[in-house]
Amino acid sequence: MSLLFRLCAYLPLSLLHNLGALIGWLTWAFSPTYRRSLASNLAQAGLSAYQHAAIAEAGKGFLELPKIWLRPHDEVVARVAKASGWALVEAAAEKGKGVLFLTPHLGCFEMTAQYIASKKPLTVMFRQPKQAWLEPLMRQGRGSNFNLAAADMSGVRRLLKALKQGELVGMLPDQVPGTGEGVWAPFFGRPAYTMTLAARLAETGATVILTYAERLPYGAGYHVYFLPLSQRLEGDLTQRATQINAEIEAMIRQCPAQYLWGYKRYKVPAGTQVP
Repeated sequence: MSLLFRLCAYLPLSLLHNLGALIGWLTWAFSPTYRRSLASNLAQAGLSAYQHAAIAEAGKGFLELPKIWLRPHDEVVARVAKASGWALVEAAAEKGKGVLFLTPHLGCFEMTAQYIASKKPLTVMFRQPKQAWLEPLMRQGRGSNFNLAAADMSGVRRLLKALKQGELVGMLPDQVPGTGEGVWAPFFGRPAYTMTLAARLAETGATVILTYAERLPYGAGYHVYFLPLSQRLEGDLTQRATQINAEIEAMIRQCPAQYLWGYKRYKVPAGTQVP
């Protein structure tokens, strides 16, 4: 499997996206659990009209990874056809209080980190993949271009240190945290166990910037967006987590077909109860 993954890195991006769309439909066809999760999440958000496109985009998201992880960094970053809002990052970095990038499972979230790291040093939180064969490939694609922080307390300390030194940090704010690491906050109108780490890191005084990379049609590359928060994060942890979820919802509505709708965003971690 690893060899096949490596060989895919040499195929044109347009072909990988076409094959990925096929894989997306095959996954949907042969996995009832995935099929139910995707349909349910889209319905919850009122975006069921995007189901067919979302199925294909999910497959594209997987099969583009070899191209992003295993090709030379300059070649990867050159696939960014357009970047909107980078001036926000430059202005935030000049303040010297760090920049916190929040990148949901939207579009090619791997590309956002690669693009940022091509401009400035970046630290991101790293969680081991469920498939063991993917880990060395992931480390090869990420570790050579930016700093990896483990998804544990040592990693949290590393992120805090980076921000306090005025550096750049990136994370997935819509990832379901472990028990005791989150609060219940609405996400598209339904309670979702939401990490508090993003809200806590913002307490350092770092500028929070939302970002995602839209996958362009026909393998034409990516359009990376950098967006400011609609309002300052305020209140207790639950209130700030709720604000972050609302910001993510707004981003998703800009590019609904490319959100990872099959992700089990509403799962209940052991030891927690849905309010």
